[in-house]
Amino acid sequence: MTRADGGGSMKKYFAILSDMENKIREGLYVPGQKLPSVRSSAELYGCSVGTITRAYAELEKRHAIYSVPQSGFYVVEKPGDWRDNRDSRLINFATVLPDLDAFPYLDFQHCLNKAIDIYKYDLFTYGEPRGLESLRHTLVPHLAGDQVFAQAERIIITPGAQQALETLAKMPFPNGRKAVLVEQPTYDIYVRFLQTEGIPVYGIARTAAGIDLRELEKWFRGGEIKFFYTMSRYHNPLGTTYSAEERKAIARLAGKYDVFVLEDDYMADLGAERQFDPIYAYDGGSNVIYLKSFSKIIFPGLRVGAIVLPERLLGTFHAYKIYPDTSLLSQAALEVYIKNGMYERHKHKIGSLYESRMRALNASVERHNRQGLIEVPPIRSGIYTHFKLKSTVNLERLIKRLAGRNIRVVSGKGFYLSSYLEREKFLRISISQTQPEQIDEGVKGILEEIGRESKW
Repeated sequence: MTRADGGGSMKKYFAILSDMENKIREGLYVPGQKLPSVRSSAELYGCSVGTITRAYAELEKRHAIYSVPQSGFYVVEKPGDWRDNRDSRLINFATVLPDLDAFPYLDFQHCLNKAIDIYKYDLFTYGEPRGLESLRHTLVPHLAGDQVFAQAERIIITPGAQQALETLAKMPFPNGRKAVLVEQPTYDIYVRFLQTEGIPVYGIARTAAGIDLRELEKWFRGGEIKFFYTMSRYHNPLGTTYSAEERKAIARLAGKYDVFVLEDDYMADLGAERQFDPIYAYDGGSNVIYLKSFSKIIFPGLRVGAIVLPERLLGTFHAYKIYPDTSLLSQAALEVYIKNGMYERHKHKIGSLYESRMRALNASVERHNRQGLIEVPPIRSGIYTHFKLKSTVNLERLIKRLAGRNIRVVSGKGFYLSSYLEREKFLRISISQTQPEQIDEGVKGILEEIGRESKW
């Protein structure tokens, strides 16, 4: 099995382009400022003049910079829009939405227009329940880049991840079992869905240190679990990632006891850890269901996801997903976006953006947590981390006091099953919309209020 690689020169180009865009976005290059010359930038980045010329041309095409003949390149003055009405005083560690300023508006508009040119009236029919056939074939090499090798027949397009999660919870499985095992804590909306629908559900502890594989084996061996729902990397709400040993062990146990693993890899493209092999890679698709969302990296409103199913589940899943329910226009535009390289470029850009914010957050924690009031895992990528608190802290009062300081955070309480008692006390922290200059102020404020709580 070989790993897909776009080549060192392409990676270098994408890294340079992402760095330039980040500098413009974060104000290091201000509107109207002249950029370094092509030759100076080539020396700065240690690359060829051609690479810089290509990067500047791409930035110009994206209306981030403009050229003046015989003078050079300058940063574009951007007119105000509705986003300028956001409350600049708010430090929002609570939102899960991507950074509005990082949305690829112009690129995706081009892809929508191109998709209509290519498919014309076909995009305004109902389509197939499995999704646009050409997109499913496009996803074969795309998924292979993440070591998810599957034929197009086993890939089904869904309206985001949520519908696939709900369908799998309701449908019967060939192992004849009925209960779902979830990590504790885990995705809060799925927890509420399972409990509301009356689906038998059990919890197994997951902490910053990982999961107890012996306890997992007991659950698998017990004969009740039809599938185990897990986020192998960039876990929501913890932000942590399983080690390679844990991923291999989960795949092995699934095969040994014929339990399915539902691997929700919804943030696959948001991190810098490119040498990650999902649980699916160690199973080959026999007992692992692989789920991916494209909404988190492009637009939440895109509502396009993909699921890779084992052969044994295809017929039943098709029966439960009778109707086509994903916009053909969105699917066709996504296909164009992937094929012309825009997706890969945007992936590097947004991954680099969030990685830089996570570095800033970690540095702030190290600076302000001298008294050890919180425990924070060493997370480098994704958008989530968590601040583990001492059991004596009043979580509701803390969150209320932080809101009074315009700092929004989310309690870890809602990410547990109502029946699960062995809960850790923590705040989920998201850096997706928190600007770098706000991070230090926010972390400092959180620790000051935790310090006050500790004195009650």
